[in-house]
Amino acid sequence: MNRIARLFLLFVISVSVCLHASADNPRLFVLTDIENEPDDAMSMVRLLVYANQIDIEGLAATTSVHQQRRVAPDRIRTIVKAYGEVRDNLEKHEAGFPTAQALLDCVTEGLPVYGMLGVGEGHDSAASEALIRAVDREDPRPIWVTAWGGPSVLAQSLWKIRETRSKDDLAKFVSKIRVYTISDQDDSGPWMRENFPDLFYVASPGFHPGGAYHQATWSGISGDHFHARCDGADFSLVTNEWLEKNIRRKGPLGEQYPHWEYLMEGDTPSFLNLINNGLSNPERPDWGGWGGRYELYTPRYRRWFFQEETRPFWTDSEDEVMGVDGRWHDTNHATIWRWREAYQNDFAARMDWTIRSVEDANHPPVVKLNLADRMTAKKGDVIELDASASTDPDGDALSFEWFYYAEAGTFLFSSGTTGQPLSINAFDQAKASFRVPTRTVMPPGTGTMHVIVSVTDHGSPRLTRYHRVIVDVVK
Repeated sequence: MNRIARLFLLFVISVSVCLHASADNPRLFVLTDIENEPDDAMSMVRLLVYANQIDIEGLAATTSVHQQRRVAPDRIRTIVKAYGEVRDNLEKHEAGFPTAQALLDCVTEGLPVYGMLGVGEGHDSAASEALIRAVDREDPRPIWVTAWGGPSVLAQSLWKIRETRSKDDLAKFVSKIRVYTISDQDDSGPWMRENFPDLFYVASPGFHPGGAYHQATWSGISGDHFHARCDGADFSLVTNEWLEKNIRRKGPLGEQYPHWEYLMEGDTPSFLNLINNGLSNPERPDWGGWGGRYELYTPRYRRWFFQEETRPFWTDSEDEVMGVDGRWHDTNHATIWRWREAYQNDFAARMDWTIRSVEDANHPPVVKLNLADRMTAKKGDVIELDASASTDPDGDALSFEWFYYAEAGTFLFSSGTTGQPLSINAFDQAKASFRVPTRTVMPPGTGTMHVIVSVTDHGSPRLTRYHRVIVDVVK
């Protein structure tokens, strides 16, 4: 069978088998420079225990600045096969996990060349063609393309569509894509942002020399006092010792989780906001979630950029968060590490699902509100909050915390304090309330307020789910 015939057969298989879709799940196509260092394999393990909540349509081995001349699809397959050994046990805890074979049929590879050297005439690959087919698929949902290494496979797909289709068809193609890249690990990212100005793009831009990785939002997933300078974060939850106890010792899939060398799972934030935990809205990176919070603007040039940015995209923002050191921290890293206990406990629990019975494992609570999650109010109005209908599938007791997520909203008011400027009565109870502030900072005195309830069970490990209430303050 010649190369063209083999590629065609691969595409047919990927279209026919790689569909295990749920209409409620986000779609995902992963580009990974796996084997560059351990973190890609770590992130792959975590991703697979959420494979029932995310429709994985592609797992493509790629290059990056750190691995320029080879790709490693066999490492992906090894991890997926280990997932296959525990898939049936995962399914007992939560329905919808795809078979290992379905995921194996999603594995492809890009060209073993670096960045823009692999973009242009004659540079199609199994991965770039599979990505085009995924985007073209008749599906109303957008598809997230997450680049854990270099994104040149996506760049080649976009280049080909621009060369072979009309402007309208190109616009339609671009409109279906959502990109989240882990910094710029080759030169194709800046090229795409410049040449496809309507492409939905989430990134902390920059090349690794000069401090780009230290500065990037994604490094808040596990950064310490050196990597990302994450003062205020709880480092005990991202050590190799914690990972050994809670991840690696748990069955065949845990055995595939390596020790980290620089950071734990630097690529994981690219899909954390796709997890159905009640906190994030993937279409609104500015609302924040486990994968961080990003705002839409054109960043100023920094010394670690490939080039000056030419247009707005979703990039670094800051949250003000109380750290474990008892101090306030106002950084882009905090938009991720503020959730560290929750996302680490959640991962540990799902790894339990790979080896334990339903009766011997913990499962997340179900948050239910006795009020609309979006409402209109005026200054001075009292908003009653009620999550008392929330339940836990294991019968565990529940703890509640209502908090104001100031950075996610647009309503500006003065309280004379920092961090949590809104006073919420009975904030640690199932029922709470607050008064819409009357003292605004500046005209027009309107905007949105985001109030979130986190509901945590008393199982082991303790698991948290959320619900967001948005108040539109009007005159």
